[in-house]
Amino acid sequence: MMKHFVAKDSIVRQIWGSGDTILLIFAGASAEFALNKAVDWLYFTGRLPADPLKRLFSTVSYARQIVFSTYDEAMHAIDKISSIHKGVEEQRGQQIPDWAYRDVLYMLMDYSIRSFELLERKLSTQEKEEVFNVFYRMGSRMAIKALPTTFEDWQVMRTTALEENLIKGDFTIDLYKQYRKHLGWVRYMILKQSQILLLPTKVNQLLGLGKSIFAVLMLKLYKLSRLIRVKTILKNALLPAAYKKEIMALDSYKR
Repeated sequence: MMKHFVAKDSIVRQIWGSGDTILLIFAGASAEFALNKAVDWLYFTGRLPADPLKRLFSTVSYARQIVFSTYDEAMHAIDKISSIHKGVEEQRGQQIPDWAYRDVLYMLMDYSIRSFELLERKLSTQEKEEVFNVFYRMGSRMAIKALPTTFEDWQVMRTTALEENLIKGDFTIDLYKQYRKHLGWVRYMILKQSQILLLPTKVNQLLGLGKSIFAVLMLKLYKLSRLIRVKTILKNALLPAAYKKEIMALDSYKR
């Protein structure tokens, strides 16, 4: 029998098998990438400021591909990610800090949990540990140093990383300008409202997003749209044309 990287009945497949959840993971990642002290690495190639949506979407897409791959395919995909990063390091003549690698992994873990809980239901401790385990195995394959080995340790390290590795600077301001430029005003506003509901307190504070009754109403409207089956119409209206086909296809994976 073919071995899969993530068991077919895993909650991780349910989380990453939903286009709605992935769009929220994307929203969270877009905020933290903008604040991370190592974001200059993403500016080094010029790809992030030139097309931030494509660059961030590719990061999320790689993770999703791994979740639904066989074990061997997942190993190949993870090794490809490592190879790409090594190539950038060689171009710059420096190494990407270990903490920066860990932060991206922590981000994917955290927003997997937060996004599902925001849209669906609270996860059990066991389900959260499943999420942790999947991304821990990704990080181990990438030979990322000093990874937490338990979900409890990760929670502590995640909190510390949010305090130590984020800063609002010129890159943050520039990236948010690029988000607005590439999304348009309406979609950009929806992105920020989604972030208000999703982001950890520290990230929200650094970005100065605060709270919003409108964000809560927007979430209720979107959940209602799923019940009355007009979700697809809303998505068509809200998604950037350049990525509509890719994003609408996110629900098509077999679980």
